Amino acid sequence: MLHHSKLAMTALAAVSLPVTVAYAQSGDTITLGAAVSLTGKYTTNGEHTQRGYDLAVDKINGAGGVTVGDKAYTLEIKYYDDESTPARGAELAERLIQQDGIEFMLGPYSSGMTKAIAPVTEEHKVPMVEANGASRSLFTNGWEYIFATLSTSEQYLRGAITLVAEHAEELGKEPGEIKVAMAFENDPFSQDVRAGVLDDMKEYGMEAVIDDQLPRELNDMTATLTKVKALEPDLLIVSGHSKGAATAIRQISEMQVNVSVLAMTHCDSADIIGKFDEAAEYTLCATQWAPTLSYSDDLFGSAAEFAALFEETYGYAPPYQAAESAAAVQVYADALERAGELDSQKVRDALSSTDMMTFYGPIDFDETGKNVAKPMALYQVLDGEYKVVSPSDFAETDAVVPRPAM
Repeated sequence: MLHHSKLAMTALAAVSLPVTVAYAQSGDTITLGAAVSLTGKYTTNGEHTQRGYDLAVDKINGAGGVTVGDKAYTLEIKYYDDESTPARGAELAERLIQQDGIEFMLGPYSSGMTKAIAPVTEEHKVPMVEANGASRSLFTNGWEYIFATLSTSEQYLRGAITLVAEHAEELGKEPGEIKVAMAFENDPFSQDVRAGVLDDMKEYGMEAVIDDQLPRELNDMTATLTKVKALEPDLLIVSGHSKGAATAIRQISEMQVNVSVLAMTHCDSADIIGKFDEAAEYTLCATQWAPTLSYSDDLFGSAAEFAALFEETYGYAPPYQAAESAAAVQVYADALERAGELDSQKVRDALSSTDMMTFYGPIDFDETGKNVAKPMALYQVLDGEYKVVSPSDFAETDAVVPRPAM
């Protein structure tokens, strides 16, 4: 079993220790570098990210490590705490590369943090496999050293629009008559989610009756929810990371807001079921991954087997942030072996030709570094459990639309 608290303390302590120059590839160990949010607003998801990385490293090493050329190596990760601050993340990425000799980077948590670090890895021609920066703006700069295991953010809640259109009859309307309320944090990730939602709304002719851009540290939605009560939209969509998801569920319950369909991001990482119980029922939740999906690989086995191992190790079911992070380490292991030598440019080229199946799903990078092989999924909270309701090929059950009045 991995002891995360000890790892976190080590990572935190590393930030304040005197710096010594080291070479990341020495002896029989390959060291990956990562600046991850262990404090600050992204602490929860930063922890999920680190645990996904650590579990994959532990599993790969337990299976014999990584064979590069004719030599076997174990993997390890050198962490620093980016404090959920972009400037600090960029500074630590520079430190990892320039002072610690890191030649292979793993990404931080969030699109904003990834956007801060990517110019550094690009400047030094150090490949970065990232699992938690979904903003499509990360892939429009011509960067050649960034690779993302996850689906990009404009795809996150497009399934919710399709699902509501498919259930328009149950709402007593045609798809084009459905009224949508949107509340999005003003950060790169959430604004990309909004763009994808708007694109799908146009296809169905849906109208946005509320389109609120909310401040970061999303901890009060009173004004938006007051408008929801007055305008009675059919669908409310919220995106504001873990804090936004928790705020929405709590205040919708407190203010007794009845909306036919509620869809949001970050439900599982915010633990809306554990924290809010019945108030979370019938919420639709965007997810990159679910344990019930029929993906598998030779390392972790099935998606369900990964979930069981993660829960055994850390004491809770893995949110998708942990799964996509574990997959990022698998991608590195695969590329290192195919590169055949510890040359960062050759590993970068091997990453660009990645085409593999993992417990998390298929991974195939396009020329911009996006994973174009894996679809998003949509959960609904039903009887205190997350159930996949979209896409239909993977659905465990039918969605309940409209939500019963709470």
